[in-house]
Amino acid sequence: MGNYSEVPEPAIEFAPKTYVCKRAITGPLDLDGRIDKPFWEAAAWTDDFVDIEGDLRPKPGKRTRAKMLWDDEYFYVAAEMEEDEIWATLTERDSVIFHDNDFEIFIDPDGDSHLYYEFEINALNTVWDLLLVKPYRDGGPPVNGWDIHGLRTAVYIDGELNQPGARNRLWSVEVALPWAALRECAPEGRAPVPGEFWRVNFSRVEWRVEVQDGRYVKQINPATGKPYPEDNWVWSPQGIVNMHYPELWGYVVFADEDAEGAGGADGADCADGGLTGFPLPQDEFIKWELRRLYYRQRNHYAQHGRFTAEFTELISAEERESFRIRPTIEAAGQRFEISAPASDGRGSFYIREDGKLWKERS
Repeated sequence: MGNYSEVPEPAIEFAPKTYVCKRAITGPLDLDGRIDKPFWEAAAWTDDFVDIEGDLRPKPGKRTRAKMLWDDEYFYVAAEMEEDEIWATLTERDSVIFHDNDFEIFIDPDGDSHLYYEFEINALNTVWDLLLVKPYRDGGPPVNGWDIHGLRTAVYIDGELNQPGARNRLWSVEVALPWAALRECAPEGRAPVPGEFWRVNFSRVEWRVEVQDGRYVKQINPATGKPYPEDNWVWSPQGIVNMHYPELWGYVVFADEDAEGAGGADGADCADGGLTGFPLPQDEFIKWELRRLYYRQRNHYAQHGRFTAEFTELISAEERESFRIRPTIEAAGQRFEISAPASDGRGSFYIREDGKLWKERS
């Protein structure tokens, strides 16, 4: 038998957030961590972050929201986090930053769920950047030695860092991610062009803390003797406590100078300049149905020691009534491949046992 473990399915409907990322019209950006300046005025706020499990969990008690812009050199991200307990301890780059409260950026340029980026930053402006060859569920591995050359970051604190009792209101970050680094895993090895979208998500890690001897320390759960699990608050909910499901991340379309009428990928229409979202192309729902079959195949293997070529072994009769695709399934030994035609009939999408999804044109 192979090493294919079960892959839990998300417990929410497929409805990722979308965002129209405008071109920066005021620049260059002087990073100081503050978002209340002319550079960011053209960018709309995202929806407030929610729990990583979405509506399955209560709404966060502290507000988090983000903005995005782009130009020929950078993808810009800003985030604002309400916080009355502002603390951080890690000072060495590429530390495991989520052991502190942090803000995280995830980017999959081509949406195939392989070769994607993770970035984390704490209130000390310490960063961790890494490249994931593929999700941990599919064997990883993370490449910790990968660095975003030319990265620019800044943190602003409205309050005092590591000072219990201070009148803290929020902390905010600005991040300038150079296309020169991000294009490594992008389609055709280039920066996006107007009308294209990348898969993106953001996460905020929040730990329960208390004050001991004048400093913040993580609260210990007496039942386990360990700190309580951290909260994960995200832009686009995952429906599972795992950020490494790139297929569930949001969609960011890169708009031209005039965001009015900017087109999403494959002809999707974007909202006007005053709104953040846009409708998803039909192909994205076809891809999602292939993802669902990938989950089922992996779970079938974990239970039965084999993949199956039978659609009826993966999807119940009730589910088949609402299923958007009638796939072609091939399975042999420790391999499978599932395909379905694209919405325009020009080519098909494919997914295989390690979760990689791609398109072949006819």
